[in-house]
Amino acid sequence: MTALPLCHPDRADTGFRPLKAWHHFRKLIADKEDTEQVFHIIDALRDNRFTRSVEAFFATAVGAKVLAERPYLPTLLDDHDRLKALPEGTVGRVYVDFMESEGLTAQGLVDESMKFREKKPRYDDMMEVFGDRLRDTHDLSHILTGYGRDALGEQCVLAFSYSQTPSWGTLFIAWAGAREIRKGFGRRYPIYAAVREGQRNGRAARHIAHQDIEALLAEPIEAARKRLGIAEPTIYKQVHAMMRADGIDPYDLLGTKATETAAAPAQPELAKAA
Repeated sequence: MTALPLCHPDRADTGFRPLKAWHHFRKLIADKEDTEQVFHIIDALRDNRFTRSVEAFFATAVGAKVLAERPYLPTLLDDHDRLKALPEGTVGRVYVDFMESEGLTAQGLVDESMKFREKKPRYDDMMEVFGDRLRDTHDLSHILTGYGRDALGEQCVLAFSYSQTPSWGTLFIAWAGAREIRKGFGRRYPIYAAVREGQRNGRAARHIAHQDIEALLAEPIEAARKRLGIAEPTIYKQVHAMMRADGIDPYDLLGTKATETAAAPAQPELAKAA
């Protein structure tokens, strides 16, 4: 096999474009399911720290194996029959239950990323391989960290991911999203503290994307969390408990379920970067 370059010589630096990132963030807020916007934001705020993250991954034994075998993770992650055959309480069983309850597939996230890439050249380099791996393990991060797909959970899991693989785009979405939530509630709930906790937890934990994913799926989830050093998302859970005590559904922060029931126009919900 021909060795892959770290960065393909034709790959151009698109520059640091905060205004473009803000434009795509507003589109993401307008339609929380328009996940394509996430890829635009990350691309607009890319910096050289990503290159260092790529180098660090491929210096590991798992990275060397990925480079040699080039596995396509969505095939493994979307084989729900195989994952359901794993023992109860394993990462794979929790993952497949989560994905089916949310109506998600790993391939679905690939398809969203392809909308962003369809007019862009593809480069066969290590940066491409690692970027795909981060995309494909995003929903595994949800179930391992304990952050749900509610608006706050998405911002917290992105903050966790930022500490694992620094990217201004990821950090921007996490904090800009937290700000959107906080605008609706003021200081009533510790929204920012929950996001900061996500960053701390990500910094203290071993890298999820650096793991042997097939082996991880077969591991009991509590044992996996302990081995990886993933702490309990205490403040996030506190916010959920406080909201529910106030009669607020954390998964429906702007009351869209109620308005839809009443046949009124649905209000835009905070974007989820899933």
